[in-house]
Amino acid sequence: MFTVKVEKECGCFKRSGMENSKNFENKDDALLEAKEWAEEMNETFCQKHNFSIVEEGNDFIIKVEMN
Repeated sequence: MFTVKVEKECGCFKRSGMENSKNFENKDDALLEAKEWAEEMNETFCQKHNFSIVEEGNDFIIKVEMN
């Protein structure tokens, strides 16, 4: 089981209605979803933060950093 999850929920994330985490049966699907989430967040949120992906074991963590 592989999981995609968001490290911290900023205000834009909370208002977006996006899920905080999601489980997948295979690694490729989880990585694809993590990339889609990070891209969407970087393109549509307020630009105060930058979102990147870090792999930790079976988890893909979307990290939140200040711009």
